[in-house]
Amino acid sequence: MARYRENMPQIDDGLFLAYVGMETDLIFNQGVNLLGFASYPLLETGEGRECLRNYFAEMIAIARGADAGVILESPTWVANRERGSAIGYTPEMLAERNIQAIELMSEVREAHGDLPTIISANIGPRADAYAPAEQMSAEEAQQYHVEQIGSFANTDADVISGYTLAYPEEAIGIVRAAQHFKLPVVISFTVETDGCLPTGLSVEKAIEVVDAATENYASYFMINCAHPDHFDQVLTGAPWMTRLKGVVANASRCSHAELDEADILDDGNPDELGLQLAQIRRQHANINILGGCRGTDLRHMKCIAQAATKQ
Repeated sequence: MARYRENMPQIDDGLFLAYVGMETDLIFNQGVNLLGFASYPLLETGEGRECLRNYFAEMIAIARGADAGVILESPTWVANRERGSAIGYTPEMLAERNIQAIELMSEVREAHGDLPTIISANIGPRADAYAPAEQMSAEEAQQYHVEQIGSFANTDADVISGYTLAYPEEAIGIVRAAQHFKLPVVISFTVETDGCLPTGLSVEKAIEVVDAATENYASYFMINCAHPDHFDQVLTGAPWMTRLKGVVANASRCSHAELDEADILDDGNPDELGLQLAQIRRQHANINILGGCRGTDLRHMKCIAQAATKQ
């Protein structure tokens, strides 16, 4: 049994940091070729494992410096059947990489065991996160994602985190698949520059639809892969906001389409991003998970941590 799994649904006290910008940092800043945007192949070499270990250890150090907790996100966002197959991975190989990712994270947590550290098994959408041409039904999504989620069931993962989701049916399937294995689960939606999901649905409505179909099983919801300017206007004092606990932001103000076409990385302004996320936390007491997504690196995470803890 994982150390924090039974308590995972709370995370109610204090600031927690989360980082999912490693892939763009590796590709654009460090010149690492990640086929299919997949970072889990790094687990296959000593050098790759050390690279991942350093990211996790640095995140723990940043959190410790801010007297905050940390949610370590596994490098398994695209470690699912179809995306893995596209770069030559069989389901058996993917299951092995998913398990290895959590084992590595568990080792890092044990080495730095004096800090509240959550191990998140990170999973992403089946199709394009920003322009899902074909949408699954909730039943299809459950059947699809149960394979990857099942590979985490007997590991030290504390929670399943479905990131960068574009429509509620896929989120419902992920929640139901996690529930099948009695695992806590978090859902994080992506939004466009208008603050709505790529399908045009509001975040409020998407959360309501998922909760209604799953009896509020998800531990909480988040927004990721968007700049604060894109979603700040949808953060209100309405009742649905009690279900939103985290924002993990892009560095850039560009739209997803613009970012996909860009040849260079727009890393925005780390200090400004930190101040914007800190302001969101001050305005919305229920939001206590802050972090960086596309275009961010550990500079941004340090700025977010510092700004969020400054009185």
